[in-house]
This record gives sequence, structure tokens and C-alpha cells, in this order.
Amino acid sequence: MTGTCQALTALFGRIFLSAIFLASAFGKIADWSGTTQHMAEKGMVATSFFLAGALALEVFGGLSVLVGLFARWGAAALIVFLVCVTPVFHNFWVDDGPARMSQMQHFMKNLALTGGLLMVAALGPGRFSLDNWLWKAREARPINERAEHPMMVG
Repeated sequence: MTGTCQALTALFGRIFLSAIFLASAFGKIADWSGTTQHMAEKGMVATSFFLAGALALEVFGGLSVLVGLFARWGAAALIVFLVCVTPVFHNFWVDDGPARMSQMQHFMKNLALTGGLLMVAALGPGRFSLDNWLWKAREARPINERAEHPMMVG
């Protein structure tokens, strides 16, 4: 795969990964009370608090991965989100019949999303990202004017 093709593949991968989290966050905001009610039905307490936290992770992580700014941190935030919500909301092992299959598919979808996010966390956002642009801008400055950037490793 050529460098440009690889960079475009990483860009589209980030766009597709982030889309589900940003759409989900928008849906939660649009139906706050319905979402908190669903959370309560799953046995959760302090639903408004946890919903606000979920929204923060989804929006920060989704936008971060989308534009490739602090993308590794954004991917990590989304992984934390998925690790917390998947066993609570897609606990297929308690269902039977079609509900079990549906929840297992959602559970497996979240595992696949986690895999994609682990790739972003491990390999970075790629050439077409704000992280890369900032790194190149930093490298273009004289050495004595450079500020250290902890996320620009590797």
C-alpha cells in the first residue's frame, strides 16, 4: 500500500470509527430523559451523572479521533467508555432467543470497535491528522524554540 493510500485509509478509518460515537452522543442529548430512564431500567443509579460522563467521553473521544488531535487519548477515552457500558447494556448472557442474539451482536460490535480504537491508540492517527500537522509544525521550528509535546511520540 502506498503512503498516500495508507494515510487515506487511516483517515477514513478514523471518520468511520468516530461516527458511531458522535451519532450516539447526539441521540443521548436529544432524548436525555429517555436515556436516563433506560439506564435506570438497567439498574444504574445517578443516571444523570453517568450520562454526562458518557457524553463527555463520546464527544471528546469522537471528535479527537475524527480530527486526529490527541487521537491516542481520544481512542483511550472511547475504550474506557466501551469497557464500562458494553457488559451493562449488552449482557446477552441473561437473555434468551432473539434478544440474546441481538445483544450478542451489539456486544461483538463493541468488541470490534474496541479493536479499531486499540489500533488508533497503538499506531496514532496517521498522516492526515491535526496531531501530524502539529508535529510537523513543531519540527519546522528551530530546536531552541520547540516545546515538548508528550503525545508526539512514535
